[in-house]
Order: sequence, then structure tokens, then C-alpha cells
Amino acid sequence: MTEHKVKSWPEFFNDIADGTKTFDLRKNDRDYQVGDTIVFEEFKPRLGTYTGELVTCRIGHMLKEFPGLMPGYVILGLTN
Repeated sequence: MTEHKVKSWPEFFNDIADGTKTFDLRKNDRDYQVGDTIVFEEFKPRLGTYTGELVTCRIGHMLKEFPGLMPGYVILGLTN
């Protein structure tokens, strides 16, 4: 099992933190796997800075192929 640290913009970060967003679309440049941990680090793109807020989730499901999903991208099903 691997831990992945990724940037998350505030509008997405807040929805992940409160549990209303239970999925995330990502480029699969980190070899994500079901069972891995993903740590979302809140990032403010306009300021180019991290806020220090973190949310940790586990990857419970992964879609690698789906109509309209670009090659090399995955949809990660998140559990807290």
C-alpha cells in the first residue's frame, strides 16, 4: 500500500473533507491502486500556496476505462 500526497483546490478539498465528494478524477501518473492512501493537501492556486489543511482517504474503487475517460486518467472512489 502506498501513500500519495496530492494538491486539492479549496472548492474540491472542502467537498472531500465533508464527505459530499466521494470520487476524484486524476491523471494516473502515480500508479494508484485500490487500498492505497491518498492525502489531499489544500492548495490555493491564485496564491500558489498550501493552507496546511489535509484530508486522508483510502482508494476503495478505481475506474480505468469508461466511455469518455481519457487514456491515462482514472476515477478514484474515496472512503474516509
